[in-house]
Amino acid sequence: MNDDQLLRYSRHILLPEIDVEGQQALLDARALIIGAGGLGSPAAMYLAAAGVGTIAIADDDTVDLTNLQRQILHSADMVGAPKVVSARATLHRLNPQTRIEPIQRRLAGEDLAAEVARADVVLDCSDNFATRHAINRACVRHRKPLVSGAAIRFDGQAAVFDLRRPDSACYHCLFPEGEDVEEVRCAVMGVFAPIVGIIGTTQAAEALKLIIGCGKSLDGRLLLLDGLAMEWRSVSLGRDPGCAVCARAAHPA
Repeated sequence: MNDDQLLRYSRHILLPEIDVEGQQALLDARALIIGAGGLGSPAAMYLAAAGVGTIAIADDDTVDLTNLQRQILHSADMVGAPKVVSARATLHRLNPQTRIEPIQRRLAGEDLAAEVARADVVLDCSDNFATRHAINRACVRHRKPLVSGAAIRFDGQAAVFDLRRPDSACYHCLFPEGEDVEEVRCAVMGVFAPIVGIIGTTQAAEALKLIIGCGKSLDGRLLLLDGLAMEWRSVSLGRDPGCAVCARAAHPA
């Protein structure tokens, strides 16, 4: 760590839970963020500001005027541009020392698995169940910690699935794929702008803690936010021994 970095990250280094070793772990880390929208925006900005060395950010969408109400990575002059290009420009202005790798495509299959395998932590900032389950399967396969977030209307939720641990639940344990779960989108139901900021920032905090190895993560808990009442609830999660994803990975046929 050079003198500029010691000064830039001095308020982290002053924290005994982080210190120089923790900050160096951040500088050496690679985070994968899937989704450069409402959740991915604050998550990416805080990871970059905190000094995560490499941030790969994947999204195949372009910036739309309706995004600007909540997706703070993007500005009016970037409407029509690929979101990952807009994200790279914003994050570079925020911290030019962080390497930003834009992935301008929808990650799937072995392409998704390869990106997950390269990451130290994965942040699911997507907006649909199919993508969330695909990310979960890749994280289970490669034993990567997954930080999940979701937000709609005035409600948000966050969870960590630390798949490095054999006793950790996975996303499929919580929301089994194929069940009749209503899919809701911001485009149809709306979302209160600060909710994605609160949840995305929570995802960033959990990802940083996982990289540093400090504190107690959300692993084993689902954090629920009622933004209208500004009330938080924490629900315990357990691993499903019959889970079709993580149980099968632990005990392949």
